[in-house]
Amino acid sequence: MTDFDWMQLLNPEFYITMTIGGVKGGLWIVLFIVFAETGLFAGFFLPGDSLLFLAGIYSRSLVENFVFIDSDLINVFLLSAMVAIAGIVGNMVGYWFGSKSGYYLYKKEDSFWFKKKYLIQSKDFFERYGGKAIIFARFLPIFRTFAPIVAGIVTMDKKKFMFYNVLSSFLWSFTLIFAGHYLYGFCLDKFDIDLKHHIEKIIIIIILISSFPVIMKMIKKSPKNESE
Repeated sequence: MTDFDWMQLLNPEFYITMTIGGVKGGLWIVLFIVFAETGLFAGFFLPGDSLLFLAGIYSRSLVENFVFIDSDLINVFLLSAMVAIAGIVGNMVGYWFGSKSGYYLYKKEDSFWFKKKYLIQSKDFFERYGGKAIIFARFLPIFRTFAPIVAGIVTMDKKKFMFYNVLSSFLWSFTLIFAGHYLYGFCLDKFDIDLKHHIEKIIIIIILISSFPVIMKMIKKSPKNESE
């Protein structure tokens, strides 16, 4: 018996190709991860952008977990729609959790882990940017986990939240899954490059691209820059 490599948990391909009792469970695991990353407070460590990009590459085998469809376009479209729905439901759960815990957090005393001023700042941010905050957060690691929770805490208008929740989820899922599927086909046809053999590099590139805006914002708000 070989030891389980815990580093596999950071590799999206591990979830996509997972079998349980000889049955392929990749599709359901992908949908659960999308839900958990956007709906569960502890889901921020799960792979998101790279998972959807790779899901586009494996779209046919994933959809076959559910139904056999000969058309590539329909396969990718169906997978993107299912992921979008999982993301929408996840955000709704996050919003509900935030709305239920908001009163407690407003009454909570400041501590090392919690500063009420950040909650007030978040409220101001959502009042100022509203829907944009939900859309931008969907494409940013960690932020997409906490954005719906904060939206619930600051009691963002439910109809407005749902509109941008649906819009951002479909944009996120369709963009990344279609990009993964068609970029894979393009590289294979034009350059004879199988992206499945370069999964590690793809994951690193996507993490760098998706994290770049966050890193730049942190640099701009560093104490050194603020003092200049």
